Amino acid sequence: MSLEAAYARCRRLNAHHGKTFYLATLLLPADRRPAVHALYGFARLADEVVDNPGSSPATELDSLERQLKAALTGSSFEHPVLAALADTVGRYDIEHALFAEFLASMRMDLHQSEYASYAELRTYMRGSAEVIGLQMLPVLGTCASGAEPYAAALGEAFQLTNFLRDVAEDLDRGRVYLPADELAAFGVDRALLEWCRASGRGDRRVRAALAHLAARTRAVYRYAALGIPLLAPESRPCVSVAFTLYQGILDELAARDYDVFGRRAVVPTSRRLAVALPGLVRAFLAR
Repeated sequence: MSLEAAYARCRRLNAHHGKTFYLATLLLPADRRPAVHALYGFARLADEVVDNPGSSPATELDSLERQLKAALTGSSFEHPVLAALADTVGRYDIEHALFAEFLASMRMDLHQSEYASYAELRTYMRGSAEVIGLQMLPVLGTCASGAEPYAAALGEAFQLTNFLRDVAEDLDRGRVYLPADELAAFGVDRALLEWCRASGRGDRRVRAALAHLAARTRAVYRYAALGIPLLAPESRPCVSVAFTLYQGILDELAARDYDVFGRRAVVPTSRRLAVALPGLVRAFLAR
């Protein structure tokens, strides 16, 4: 498969599985979009191993890591997504260690199904979310130093948003990505979450806990926002739109009083377009 076809495979993965993020990538200069799609494609490849595991997910992750190392060192490898990723990493000089950290968190999903505290959850998110922001940073470009903590925080904010939205789906996979001690402060435990999932009914204690966690997530967004002016001007519209749309998921959750056991919270298409179209104009003017 040609390199062009490999990048096209990554773009299709992003468009199918990450519609909100994909919409935001359309605001990037055309020459930077393939690299973002390649980074997404690799993350999706690993996610599939742990979220839809075969008979031996640990072995599959080991195989993926071996192929990754081979790709990043210029050796042979099997998957086309890795061809696009290797080209992106070389082109933008992305640190190889960031991918090792990511895979370490993916391995945690194979044996850890809940987190006792936010500090423990952050250990997981360092590899599963913060490093994604750091991988993206060389592609987006910066106009000043010091953007790294904010890029990491934005990755964390996006993932915290997903955790809140996907409580029901994560329970179906046997996982709870909400700090157990903070849930307990509202009278919530895993058994109550599982009862809500099985019955399809919410509970005032769960709603209160999720509102608390959403408030903390918004604080992470506020911190991450400080990094947007540090990005290259041509990349700011993309990140600003992603920032707004992901926070929109929190708005949707709040509007339904944090009932996460009914239909999945999504930002309506009309709102997504209303946010993205002005961003396209800003992106054009920034070039």
